[in-house]
Amino acid sequence: MDTARMTVAQITALLSQQDISLHIINKLKQDARLSVQRIVDKWEARQQKAQKENERVLALYKYERLLQKQDYNLVAGIDEAGRGPLAGPVVIGAVILPPDCYLPGLNDSKKLTAAQREKLYQEILAVAIAVSRSIVSVETIDNLNIYHATIAGMYQAIEGLTPAPQAVLIDAVPLPRLTVPSESIISGDQISASIAAASIIAKVERDRIMNELDCKYPVYGFQRHKGYGTEEHMNALLKYGPCEYHRRSFAPVKAAEQQ
Repeated sequence: MDTARMTVAQITALLSQQDISLHIINKLKQDARLSVQRIVDKWEARQQKAQKENERVLALYKYERLLQKQDYNLVAGIDEAGRGPLAGPVVIGAVILPPDCYLPGLNDSKKLTAAQREKLYQEILAVAIAVSRSIVSVETIDNLNIYHATIAGMYQAIEGLTPAPQAVLIDAVPLPRLTVPSESIISGDQISASIAAASIIAKVERDRIMNELDCKYPVYGFQRHKGYGTEEHMNALLKYGPCEYHRRSFAPVKAAEQQ
């Protein structure tokens, strides 16, 4: 391939391909055209960024690999979305990923934009061995308290996995009633691929629920704050009082109800 005869547009198209031989890259580096040098520099920067991302994502499988070395190949990650808000359910996600499954951008759902979460949500559903979710209602939260309601939802999500997991990694909270090996990991959604995937499933599905509730109760602004106690939400609570999806066991909602 005579890259010296190629136009800048042709070289740009060439470097957009997946597999470029080192021989071609070296020829392009010898090209005297400054525009070509800039294109090659950008290509190399992209390659370095992609390599770092690959290393970051593969490092998220540390806990999964340790379990796989013990012949636990079906490792589930568990996480929740919505423990802190004043309204709406808690949603629990449970995901079993294939070993060392590469999902570029995989991360704690809180560190991703809505668009990034939606993209990864679809990719997780496409590649996962199993995905389950449970929705913990406001009534259950108010009856059990938020901690015990979340625990109950986690057990339910795990039971919904097919095939069943051989081991479980959980974000932060222990699940002592599990009959398979499990580990509770602080900030697990930041350091375990399976838990990060579960956090994305839970967050996307909870956000969709809150968007639906916004259509039903537009005065509260659920689509914008997803039920968290923002200034907008608190002002609406004081003005209109709580709706049926507010958690009356939470102090700010109690206070608003008594106004």
